[in-house]
Amino acid sequence: MRARKIYEIIDFERGQDPKSSIGIGRKALIEKWFRTWAPDVNYTIDDNLNIYVRGDLWLRGAQITELPDNLSVGGSLDLQRTQITKLPVNLSVRGNLDLAGSQITELPDSLRVGGWLDLQGTPITELPDNFRIRGSLNLRGTQITKLPDNLSVGGWLDLYGTQITKLPDNLRVGGNLNLRLTRITRLPDNLIVKGKIYKDF
Repeated sequence: MRARKIYEIIDFERGQDPKSSIGIGRKALIEKWFRTWAPDVNYTIDDNLNIYVRGDLWLRGAQITELPDNLSVGGSLDLQRTQITKLPVNLSVRGNLDLAGSQITELPDSLRVGGWLDLQGTPITELPDNFRIRGSLNLRGTQITKLPDNLSVGGWLDLYGTQITKLPDNLRVGGNLNLRLTRITRLPDNLIVKGKIYKDF
C-alpha cells in the first residue's frame, strides 16, 4: 500500500528524470509525515532529502511507529511513551533525546546526541559498539544486560535496577555512576568516573 502511494504521487511527474520523480515522491511523503505529526514545526528539506528541524520536536505520547531518515533536530527530541521501536539512519539531535517509556529496542550506530539520552523503562537490551554521548545516559529499569566496551558518557550514568553483571572495559563517565540494585560486584581497573559511585557492595 505504501509503495503504491509513492507511485501515485510521482505519476503526474511524467517527463522528468526518474530519479528526480522518485525524490519528489519521497519529499511528498516527508511533508505528509510532518503535516500529520508535527504541523507546527519549522523544518526544511534539502535536495538530498536531508531534513532539518530548527527547534524542538515534541512527539510525546504520539501513536507514531517511525521517524523519517536523515533527520537532524536543532533542539531536543521528545519520544517519551511512543510506540516507536527503532530510530532512523543518521538521526542527529543537538539537544536531549527522551525515549523513556517508549518501545525502543535498538539504537543505530550513526546516532548522535548532544545532550542527555533517557531510555528509562524501555525494552532495549544493548547499545551500539563504542557508543558515545556528550550528556547523561539513563538506563534505569531497562532490559539491558551488558554495556559495550569503550562506552563514553559525558554526564552521569544511571544503571539502577538493571540486570547488568559487570562493567565494560574502558568505561568513561563524566558525572556520577549509579550501580545500586544491579548484580555488579566489582569495578574494572580501567574505569574512569569523575563523579561519585553509588553501589551496594
